[in-house]
Amino acid sequence: MSKKEIELTVKGMDCSGCAQNVKSALEKLDEVESAEVLLSAEKAHIRTQTTPNLDVIKKAVEDIGYHIPDASEDQPTNGKTSLQEKAQKSFRLFGLVFGAILLIVIAGEWLGLFQTLTQWIPFWVGALLVLFMGYPVFKQVVVAAKKGLVTPHALMALGSLTALAAGEWVTAGIVVFFMRTGDYIENYTTEKARDSLRSLTKLAPQTAVVLQEDGTEKEIPINEVQKGDRILVRPGGKVPVDGKVLDGHATIDESPITGESMPVEKAEGSKVFASTIAQGGFLTLQAEAIGKDTTFGKIISMVEHAEAHKGAVQRYADQFSAWYLPVVTSIAILTYILSGNLMATVAVMVVACACAFALATPVALLASVGSNAKRGVLIKGGKYIEALARADVLLIDKTGTLTFGRPEVSDIIPLNGISEGELLIMAASAEQYSDHPIGKAIVEAAQNQFLSLKNPDNFEEITASGVRASFDNETITVGNERLIENDNQDILPNLNSIKAEGKTAVIVQKNGTPVGLLAVRDAERSEVNNALQMLRKGHSFSSVELLTGDNTETARHLANRLKIDFQAELLPENKIDIVKKYQSDGHTVVMVGDGINDAPALAQADVGIAMGTTGTDVAIETADITLMRDDWNLVPELFSSANKTMQIIKWNFGFTTVYNIAGLSLAAFGILPPVLAAAAQSLPDVGILLNSSRLIRK
Repeated sequence: MSKKEIELTVKGMDCSGCAQNVKSALEKLDEVESAEVLLSAEKAHIRTQTTPNLDVIKKAVEDIGYHIPDASEDQPTNGKTSLQEKAQKSFRLFGLVFGAILLIVIAGEWLGLFQTLTQWIPFWVGALLVLFMGYPVFKQVVVAAKKGLVTPHALMALGSLTALAAGEWVTAGIVVFFMRTGDYIENYTTEKARDSLRSLTKLAPQTAVVLQEDGTEKEIPINEVQKGDRILVRPGGKVPVDGKVLDGHATIDESPITGESMPVEKAEGSKVFASTIAQGGFLTLQAEAIGKDTTFGKIISMVEHAEAHKGAVQRYADQFSAWYLPVVTSIAILTYILSGNLMATVAVMVVACACAFALATPVALLASVGSNAKRGVLIKGGKYIEALARADVLLIDKTGTLTFGRPEVSDIIPLNGISEGELLIMAASAEQYSDHPIGKAIVEAAQNQFLSLKNPDNFEEITASGVRASFDNETITVGNERLIENDNQDILPNLNSIKAEGKTAVIVQKNGTPVGLLAVRDAERSEVNNALQMLRKGHSFSSVELLTGDNTETARHLANRLKIDFQAELLPENKIDIVKKYQSDGHTVVMVGDGINDAPALAQADVGIAMGTTGTDVAIETADITLMRDDWNLVPELFSSANKTMQIIKWNFGFTTVYNIAGLSLAAFGILPPVLAAAAQSLPDVGILLNSSRLIRK
């Protein structure tokens, strides 16, 4: 029997504890084989053996206080929240928290307002008010408890009910007030962390203009587009699918995919990607991938699932949250046994909320993964951010990584009195029908100088050696040393010099006599040297090493310029062995490659980074981190982001731990009354929000 998978939106989750409760509730259902609940994406991926009963699944989730919206409620929005609206929300949040605390401290405690309220308002009225205000939370706690689950607010709910049972309805009411305020803050904190992901999903196209067989245009929902359909994209319009340009010309903003702000030109035969924007010109496309199968769809899916790949710090946070509540419960019981002070016991229960610990890691990771995705850097999970921050070995592929994997002519050395232009015309004319990359590089060099080429009378490719062509009864050969017909000692100095520089020597002969040499090298990325310098300044490596299958001289020349070590003439299995050797010595290894040829080594490394792989399915699916554009400056930025993310997570944990220890101590000794304890439990969430928001600043 084939397995079935469904994806549902789940609303109301504020921390990883909430996500874990939803997962547990789903997996207790007989028809659910397994479930993965994603806090960042607000989604549950459910695997079943049979067609699932959605009503049963929905009830199981809603019974523990969360919500699965209907399709009509879950429509994506394309609107953008203005900076003013965001500022107003932040102002309301902090105004609510600090205003409430000041009101309680000044009016309640110092001016005796609480005592007055107790005298004027009958207990039963106050009790009803407390139960009314706290009903949603109380219900969630009770229903979850019946299912064997403990919610993050269980202790606060118990504390408020204990205060109510002790006749302190004002205290219970204030605890409930701050419990609801805490809910708002946690929701706001998580929503802020989701902003980067939402800003991505808002870019997803919702409709497409399809050209029908009779030539008419029809705008249809994106999920109705079929592979092979012809799609029209107008100026200012959004490209709705991945596809190939059939007709037209346009300037395309590809920043949603690559993070690069500079637009690119697209014409017939070009590949375009969904969610990019036509800034000018018309295009007719043939649809090749739609929706989740597009490059943009895979980017969103990768970012949504990033939290599933948890690092040690996040796993520790989850484990800590699991035993934190039992520990606090024990402290509360000991407080009552040793002191007999019921209000001190209540204060212990309400000051300690597990949500702060549950928020400390995921909020920072959500912000980091989302903000990196907007810059064209796709990170598959928190464990890779953690590994980057502690990495001490960097291994780098050459072809396609430090270079473009595209040969270019670097030197033209004429002999026997001919000019550079004449030599290049001669070589390019002979090579113009060759399919070899070096031959194409020679022709491109001539075209760049606007030289006119001759058409050969005869053309012959010589396997593993070069080409031979005839022009007006003269024979021109272009190739390597195997084609040298005579013992020509006069070319040896130049030949040896080219080899010593790690370049490929191409010898041009006319009627068997050398008339010049061309030096060809792989086109190097100009920004690599500066990027490596930035990387060394911002991160400590015990080794940075070039790994290549090229010859030793070529590798040595490039490695010397970049001031890194190298190993040359390697097979793919040799690269894997090198990675394993470093790992066996206790090193954390990062491998940077082009995402295709180096897939085995990238997979073996602790972190595999594939760069410049826009639209390459293999790279997006196999690499741990994918750089969506050919820009080495993204590499030091990535390490810097990882280091900053881990610093913020550690700060979040440190602050939350110290704050809770202090709060528990003060509460247990009767110094912190329940009213202020309830107010204090919300502040760590605010601190986590403010600290983690540094990751989404530009």
